[in-house]
Amino acid sequence: MSDIIENVIGEGKLVELKYKVIDAKSEAVLTEVEFPLGYIHGVTEALAPQVTAELEGRAVGDVIEVPIDCNKLYGPRDESLVFIDDINNVPEEYREVGMSILMENEKGDTKSFLVTRVDEKSVTIDGNNPLCGREVIFKLEVLTVRDATEEEIEAGGPVGADPDISEIVGSDQKVRPLN
Repeated sequence: MSDIIENVIGEGKLVELKYKVIDAKSEAVLTEVEFPLGYIHGVTEALAPQVTAELEGRAVGDVIEVPIDCNKLYGPRDESLVFIDDINNVPEEYREVGMSILMENEKGDTKSFLVTRVDEKSVTIDGNNPLCGREVIFKLEVLTVRDATEEEIEAGGPVGADPDISEIVGSDQKVRPLN
């Protein structure tokens, strides 16, 4: 009986999972994690509270679908956060769809914007969350559930589980650890 309790998601458990975010209307996959997401349940806020609540009591191998109204998470879409600028005013490194740009206002507050469109004359950036205004389904598969170590609790997730990034940076580039 204690084996069952130990292997279900609850407070202080290290959880690793894969997930997809699916548009509820079109059923298109909007995003999918390539590497498992690891977090400490009840400690780390890695997922929306509604998703975390649905994971409570689940075990390795469980696959769940959680419908989410993103208007409740991110608020309604705000068109005042969409800007179109002449391409010549935008540095070349920001002229790529999907590029994230951190911007600062007069007060020093920062906000992340996403390049959503580039053509021969202009660049469009959007400060709305990409899921804003959508109804989505989080489809999650539980891969690991175990007691978290003190080190993992402090770090907020798995420690020493570095993904192989050689494919991302290219085999001809040197990768150095940050420590």
